[in-house]
Amino acid sequence: MPAVDRSLRDSGSELSRVDRIICGAGPGSFTSLRIAASIAKGLAVGRALPLFAVSSLALIVAGNVSDGPRGVRRYLAALDALRNESYVAEFEHYAGEVRQTGEMRRVPSNEVVALGESTGARPVGPDQSDNWLPHARGVALLGSEINDAGPVNLVAWEPLYGRMAEAQVKWEAAHGRRLPG
Repeated sequence: MPAVDRSLRDSGSELSRVDRIICGAGPGSFTSLRIAASIAKGLAVGRALPLFAVSSLALIVAGNVSDGPRGVRRYLAALDALRNESYVAEFEHYAGEVRQTGEMRRVPSNEVVALGESTGARPVGPDQSDNWLPHARGVALLGSEINDAGPVNLVAWEPLYGRMAEAQVKWEAAHGRRLPG
C-alpha cells in the first residue's frame, strides 16, 4: 500500500480521482500476484471501481518499447515458468499500441530464441538477451486491449499463476486427489 500511495503522490493525484484499477494478471510468482491482486481488489471494492487485468507478458513489451523505427514490430515476450519452461506470447507494436497476436503458452526455455526466429518476433523478457521486465508504465500502450477485455468479475477473478504451486502439486500427488478448495 505505501507503494500505491507513493505512486499516486508522485503523479500529483489521489485515490479519489482514480476511476479504474488496473492490475497485473500474471503469469508470474504466486506470492507477488496474490499480493497485487488483493490490493487491487481491495481498492476496487472499497471505492466501487472497476478492476481491469493485464497480462504480465504484455507489460514486458508495452513497458519497454520505444518509438523507434516506423512499421510493425513483433515481439515474443517470455517469462520463466520454472521446470525449464517459459511462458510466451507474441505481440505487435504499431502506431502507439501494443497488441497480443498469439495465445500464451508454455514452451521449453531453450526453445524461446528459435521460436522467435521462426516467427520473426524478437524474444524479450527476463533471462533473454533483451532483459526486459514487466513494467506498469506500459499500460497506456495497452489501452485498446484493456478496454476490449473489459473489467473482471471482482468476486471470481484470480490472477493467472500459470501452474499450480509446488506445494499443491506435492499434496495432490501424495493424496491421489485434488486439493480441496
